[in-house]
Amino acid sequence: MLSIVTEVQNGNLLVLDGEWRKQLFRKGLKPGACSEFWNMTHCDDVMEIAKESIDAGADIILTNSFAANFVKLAYYELEAATPNINIIAAQISKEVAGENHYVLGSIGPTGKKLNGEDINEEEIYDGFCIQAKSLVKGGADALCVESMNDSREAELAVRAVKETTEYETICTFAFKEKSGGYFTADGVSLAEAIETVKEAGADIIGSSCCNGMDGMIDIVSEIRNIDSTTPVLVHADSDFSAALKCCRETPEQIAEKAMAVIEAGANIIGCCCSSTVEQISAVVNWIRDQRNIKCC
Repeated sequence: MLSIVTEVQNGNLLVLDGEWRKQLFRKGLKPGACSEFWNMTHCDDVMEIAKESIDAGADIILTNSFAANFVKLAYYELEAATPNINIIAAQISKEVAGENHYVLGSIGPTGKKLNGEDINEEEIYDGFCIQAKSLVKGGADALCVESMNDSREAELAVRAVKETTEYETICTFAFKEKSGGYFTADGVSLAEAIETVKEAGADIIGSSCCNGMDGMIDIVSEIRNIDSTTPVLVHADSDFSAALKCCRETPEQIAEKAMAVIEAGANIIGCCCSSTVEQISAVVNWIRDQRNIKCC
């Protein structure tokens, strides 16, 4: 199977899966519980969610490991299980994906401020190294540093992946609109954030969370104004739309807007918070019907 970057360079549009946590709630996960620990305790349920995305037509699925870093797992006194939770997360998704679909090892933010006194950059970097190596050991095809709020933390995570593995690395930010532009939570502009992670080694760049498909049109356009060649991934919220005043976007609305995001320059597209398999399926069908494109 070709690498994800090569697939994009060959002109293929790829569809990414949706949010995991909402689907886990549907399976019985309780609010406040550790969703990543379900990899060890509810393997069949996690596997079923991954299979639903594949059945909906997704070319790429993530792993249930977004918050499986030692910082967040420590909240549940599970930090010692960090390697195993990530290994199993990748094994579950890979078993479902097989050899014809891609698995992205999901690496999310720690939630800690780097200028705080309770943790330092070396500890965060080391934690990302452990997570990256564990996801690779479990069978991930590439690694996705996703929904980052702090540009420095994103840089550390990308560096950790590139310096401990030889795998393609994606990095997405949770950009928010402010003063006519898009910025990270730590006040860094979209252009500066993207340049920072590219210098750290990111092979694919993009945005996830905090914006619906309509907001992603502007974000992708802004990315393409500063970078015309690096593959772009979009993972849009399905329950946020500036045009709809934060009302939930229907599968049909998301699919139609997805084409505008693709026209703006996105290469990989999926849905994020509160998304459903119906929305993923709608995006897949719209792409195939409108452009007669066969996803890999």
